[in-house]
Amino acid sequence: MNHYFTDNRQLAQNRKEITFRFSCFKFSFITDNGVFSKEYVDYGSMIFLEVLEKEKLGNNLLDVGCGYGTLGVVLKKMNPASKVTMIDVNPRALELAAINAEKNETEVDIRQSDIYEKVSEDNFTDIITNPPIRAGKAVIYKIFDEAYEHLAAGGHLYVVIRKQHGALSAQKEIASVFGNCDIIHKDRGYFVLKSTK
Repeated sequence: MNHYFTDNRQLAQNRKEITFRFSCFKFSFITDNGVFSKEYVDYGSMIFLEVLEKEKLGNNLLDVGCGYGTLGVVLKKMNPASKVTMIDVNPRALELAAINAEKNETEVDIRQSDIYEKVSEDNFTDIITNPPIRAGKAVIYKIFDEAYEHLAAGGHLYVVIRKQHGALSAQKEIASVFGNCDIIHKDRGYFVLKSTK
């Protein structure tokens, strides 16, 4: 069984282009077999972007599990002065993320990293994640827990997760590390969580 959070470069290619509008921009993304939500931008990510657009994000952002680049590229386009780092374990997704960053005229730092393996910085103003649910609770909770040590003081962790995928238990886990975790938005079973270091 191949999953979008593994190295699945052996899968046959079937690239396609998807387009959508967000804020005042039109975006175009190339997707492929073996990446999450290859047919369209998933509803959770669209909700997440709407919430993040209203938040006062800082100037140093980390997108964990970036996939083909939707969140990081859109946020960089909307905040061109910010530094955006995008990480994923899947080489195919990262290849597409690089293509999509260039396609949408954004400059981002893209790294192959198993969670925070290749992330040494501890000064991110914001860490965002639409976590890979199928990777399992151990992986997802590691994303949440280790975010703390990579954030600057006053920095924020933002998570979008469905209630049926464990949003409330995720909230408790994050609060156990950060001392706080608020549900800042709900929509059709999707929760957006926010914690502050």
